[in-house]
Amino acid sequence: MDSSTILRFLIPLAATLCLILVHSNPAYSDDDVYDVLQDYDLPVGLLPDGVTGYELDRTTGKLSVSLSENCSFSEGKYQLKYQSTIKGYLSSGKLSSLEGVSMKFPDVWMNIVEILRRGNSINFSVGAGKAAFPMEYFEESPQCGCGMNCGPRQARKLMANS
Repeated sequence: MDSSTILRFLIPLAATLCLILVHSNPAYSDDDVYDVLQDYDLPVGLLPDGVTGYELDRTTGKLSVSLSENCSFSEGKYQLKYQSTIKGYLSSGKLSSLEGVSMKFPDVWMNIVEILRRGNSINFSVGAGKAAFPMEYFEESPQCGCGMNCGPRQARKLMANS
C-alpha cells in the first residue's frame, strides 16, 4: 500500500473514532436536568428549582444532582428535604436507589428510596411504605423554603428570615 491509500483509509477512520468518543461520554449533556427528567418520562417537579449541575451516565442511568445548599419545604401535611447532593439511578419512569431526599410524615423523617411513575400518578417508596400522588402535583418545580406556595407575601417572609 502506498501512503496516499493509507491516508485515505486513516482519515475517515480517525474522524469516525473522534465522533464515537465525543458522543460516547454519557456524563455531560447540553440539556438541563429538568429536560432529562422529561426525556425519562418523569415530571420536572420531582426536583426543586435551583439545580446547579448534574451528571448522568446514560449507559448505567447513574445520576447525581447538585443544589447550591440543602433545601426543604412543606406541602400540605408533608415536609420534604433535599440534601445538596442527590444521587440515584434513572430509567424510564423511575428513579431508584435514591439518596438525599427525605419526607416527614407525620413526625418521622423517612428517606425516599424510589420514585416510580404509574400512568398519571407518581409513587414514592420509603422502603416498606409507599405513597401515590397525582402527576399534576409535579408539573412545576417547587422552590426551597416555600414549595409551591411562593406568592409575594411568602417571598417577603423568606427574605425577612434570611
